[in-house]
Amino acid sequence: MVSFKELNEQNHMIAERAKIILYMIQDRTICDTDVTCDLFFDLTDRVKKHMDIEERELYKSMLTHKDHEIKKTAENFLSGSAEIKRIYKQYMKRWCHNKNLRIKNHEQFVQETTELFEIIQVRIINETEKFYPVVRTVYGEQMAA
Repeated sequence: MVSFKELNEQNHMIAERAKIILYMIQDRTICDTDVTCDLFFDLTDRVKKHMDIEERELYKSMLTHKDHEIKKTAENFLSGSAEIKRIYKQYMKRWCHNKNLRIKNHEQFVQETTELFEIIQVRIINETEKFYPVVRTVYGEQMAA
């Protein structure tokens, strides 16, 4: 089972990369360079992996839990994951092709990337402050380390 340490490290890496990418894309000349693309796709892979781990390892017991509040929290976060995936899919369709960024309108790209990364940042904060405390009540010591 995944540990809280691993989940927190994943969130830290995601947040760190998002900040770096947001800084880098401000300069149009480095927006679609190989380095930016590599970092960008590393970030998107990390986000997907993180959500997949949570779905695979955390939600099952929570969604069937006898405590209504625990079940409700799991449903809300699972719904949030689905919404992030939907937004992400639209974003990728608009801006990415074969692991390359396609930036036709730099200003719009920066705006939409900023919005997407803000959603991810809010999700990380909510996981840390709201979701993980509830997960601890369900899994307790199983996730220590």
